[in-house]
Amino acid sequence: MTAPAPDGFTVRETHGILTRPGVEVAASSDNRGWSSLYASLQRETAFEATCNAVDDQLIVLHLDSLVTVHRRVRNGEISSVIPPGGLFMMPGGMDFGVRVDGTLRTLHLYLRRALIAEVAGDMMRGDPAHLEILPLFGESDPLIERLMLGVRGALADDNPSATPYVDYLGRAIAARLIQRHAPTATLQPDDEIRARVSPGQVTRAIDFMEANLHRSIGLPAIAAATRLSPSHFARQFHAMVGKAPHQYLMQLRIDRAERLLRDTDTPVVDVAYACGFANQEHLTRLFRRSLGTTPAAYRRTLRN
Repeated sequence: MTAPAPDGFTVRETHGILTRPGVEVAASSDNRGWSSLYASLQRETAFEATCNAVDDQLIVLHLDSLVTVHRRVRNGEISSVIPPGGLFMMPGGMDFGVRVDGTLRTLHLYLRRALIAEVAGDMMRGDPAHLEILPLFGESDPLIERLMLGVRGALADDNPSATPYVDYLGRAIAARLIQRHAPTATLQPDDEIRARVSPGQVTRAIDFMEANLHRSIGLPAIAAATRLSPSHFARQFHAMVGKAPHQYLMQLRIDRAERLLRDTDTPVVDVAYACGFANQEHLTRLFRRSLGTTPAAYRRTLRN
């Protein structure tokens, strides 16, 4: 199995399906520095391949076309016509063969084994190393589909602030796998999980976000300020605050930008960098989405 790359999760650690001839990649997370998951959006033509096991969980979401797919694992072979929204899931550590008889668009997502173990440690009783996630072939899971489409949206948003959002989505997908597709897992009661989080821990997380708005920070760094695991922190932060950590962080960035535009003469481009946005265009897009106007227009309105 391939050793993790030092520059984040890259295509070198996948099964190699995405690097074969006939794949037209529209977007991928290579060179994004994402460490919790790898994602790639592409058009695939008919192919057949035998894939050696990798460490990490594979989920393929079919985005269009009814396509016949043949899957071969150690206990047999099966064929199915997979519709848009259908999933092909293969746990880490499993060899398999696959043949696709048509052309289609897909979203491939690999979740780190360590991330799934982290989430399992917060959710289930017993040793997460014994967790068994079942393969899936053609069936749909609307929640996983929505979460994966969120990852697809992050692929289209080329800026460092997408990282905490992707971390959050990866852990949400892992939680769904454990809840829905790991039938032997014994989950902990919700009241036991909630009892481990205090308002003071949430306050420390918010203080950490505010102190680091000027730079790119991911979910693990925020959670570290609370001494909680990222998955446990993300779920409980949402329960106590009403927003996911990445949503709250983005609102803090917008609020600081609003104050700087109102109270200082700092150029808009410098406001963007001071608030942790990738560039002025990124600030403008999200500022308009939040307040219905651009930063420059907002400042002009106040001054006039």
